[in-house]
Amino acid sequence: MKSVDQLEAPADSVSQAVLSELTVKEPPIWTPSGLRNRLRVVCSFLVVLTLLVATLQFLLSRNGMNDPDIWWHLRNAEYLFQHHQLPHADSYSFTVAGQPWMNHEWLSEVPYYVAWTIAGLVGIKTLSIIIIQLIFLGVLWLAYRESGNFKASVLACALSTFLATVSFGPRTILFGYLYLVVLLLIVQRFRQRGDAPLWVIPPLFCLWINTHGSWSLGLIVFGTIAAAGFLKHFTWGRLQSEPWSPTQKRKLLITGIASVAALFVNPFSYRLVFYPFDLAFRQKLNIAHVAEWVSVDFHNLRGKLVLLLLITLLLGALLRNVRWTLAELGLVLFALYSGLTYTRFLFLLAILVAPIVAKILDFAPPFRPEADTPLLNAVVIALMIGSMLYYWPKSAMLQKSVDETYPTEALPYLKAHPPQGRVLTHYLWGGYLDWNDRNLRVFIDSRVDIFEYAGVLQDYLEVLGLKKSNEILDKYKIQYVFFPPDEPLTYILEHDPAWKIIYSDKVSVLLQRTHAPFTNATNK
Repeated sequence: MKSVDQLEAPADSVSQAVLSELTVKEPPIWTPSGLRNRLRVVCSFLVVLTLLVATLQFLLSRNGMNDPDIWWHLRNAEYLFQHHQLPHADSYSFTVAGQPWMNHEWLSEVPYYVAWTIAGLVGIKTLSIIIIQLIFLGVLWLAYRESGNFKASVLACALSTFLATVSFGPRTILFGYLYLVVLLLIVQRFRQRGDAPLWVIPPLFCLWINTHGSWSLGLIVFGTIAAAGFLKHFTWGRLQSEPWSPTQKRKLLITGIASVAALFVNPFSYRLVFYPFDLAFRQKLNIAHVAEWVSVDFHNLRGKLVLLLLITLLLGALLRNVRWTLAELGLVLFALYSGLTYTRFLFLLAILVAPIVAKILDFAPPFRPEADTPLLNAVVIALMIGSMLYYWPKSAMLQKSVDETYPTEALPYLKAHPPQGRVLTHYLWGGYLDWNDRNLRVFIDSRVDIFEYAGVLQDYLEVLGLKKSNEILDKYKIQYVFFPPDEPLTYILEHDPAWKIIYSDKVSVLLQRTHAPFTNATNK
C-alpha cells in the first residue's frame, strides 16, 4: 500500500491544487499575480514531461515514407472520389486483372488521400505523426489513471514508444490503434467510476471495421476486460478479481451485443467481418513471408527492448508489491503472445502493457507543485515546440527518402519507352507503380490477399528463390524484369545472354529478353 505522500492526484486535481494554492485571493487574470498563477499551471513540469514524450515520438516518426501500401491506398481513395464507389475488382495488375477484391481498409484511405491533395508527402507524413501523438497521449493518460504517478507513466510511455516504432509511418493500422486507446479509456472510466459513455463503443466498432481489420483485437480486449469482471471476487497472492455490479454486467452485455451487430454495417456485409479469420487461417504465405509477421528477434535492438520489458514485468511481479487484476493479467498475456509471435503487434503490446509498467515504476518521486519552476519550464516548452516545428518533415526530405526506396528515376524512362510486353515488377514497388505509372500493369503489389488466392504470390516467391525461374517467367509470358540491382534474380539475368539491360540506376534495373517469344502478350 502507498502512503498518502506517495500518491499523486489525477491531473485535473493537480491543476486545481495548484490554482487553490496560488490563487488564495483569486486575483483577476489580467493582473500580474493572476497571470503568474495561470503560467504555473500552463507551464508546469507535468507539461514539460508530456512534451518530452511527444518530442521522442516526433523524432522516431518524422523520417521516411516506409510503407509500400500507402501508394495503392491513395489510388483506391482516388477511385472512390472520382467514381463515388469502391473498387470491387483488381485493375492494377495483369496477373489477377478483373478478379474480385475487397478493399477492407477503405475508410482509412480517405484521410491520407485528403492529406495528399492538401500538402502532398508532407500532408501524409503530418497526418501519421498527429495520429501517433494522439495515441500516446491517450496511453500516457491511461497509465497515469492506473498508477497515479505521472513520472512513472512518462517512463512507461517512453518504453512503449520504442516498441511501437515497428508501425511508425503512414499506415492505416494507426487508426485502429487510436480506436483501441479510445476503447480502453472508456472502459477504464467505467471500471474506476462505475459509469462511462458505453454508448460510444458500438459506433466506434462500426467505424473501426470500415477502417482496419484490427477491430478484432479491440473485440478481444473488450471481451477480456468484460469477462474478467463476471467472476466472483477472489484473491490469489497478488492476483485479484474485480467483479462488476449487476447493473454494470447488464450494460456491458448490451454494449457487447450492439458492438458485434455494428460490425455488419459495412459495404461488404459478413465478408468484411470474417476477413481477419481469412487472414489468420487462409493467407498462410502472407503470414510466413511478409516481414512484419515474423517473430521477435532478440538479437536486434527492438528485440532487446522487448527483453527489457519482459525483465521489467518479471522483476515488478517479484519485487514490487503491486496487485494485478484478472483483466490486467489477461490483457498482458494476450499482448505478449501477439507481440512476441508477430512483430506487427508490438504496437499492441506497447499500448496494453504501459499502464502495468507505470504501476511497477510508481516508486518514482511524485510531482510536487510547490517546487515547480514555471519560467524555466516555459523556456523548455518553447524550445521543444520550436524544435518540432523547425524540424517538421519537409517535402525535399521526404522525396529524398522516396527516391532512395522506389524507382523514381526510372519513371521518366518507363513513360517515354513503355514496355511492349509484361513486366515482372518488384513486390515492394508494386503500389508505388500503381500510383505513379497508370499505363503499367504490375505483376504484384502488397495487396497480398488477392495475389495469394490466385497463386501469384507463390510463383513470385519461387522466382525470388531462383526456383523454376525460367518456367515461371515463361508461364506469365514475362518480357521484362524490373528489379533492384542487388537481387539475386537481377544478377542471374544480367549474366544470361537471353536478357539484356536497357535501363539501370542505383535503385533499379530494367532487363528485357533479347528475343520476343511472346509477341501476343500485352501488359494488360
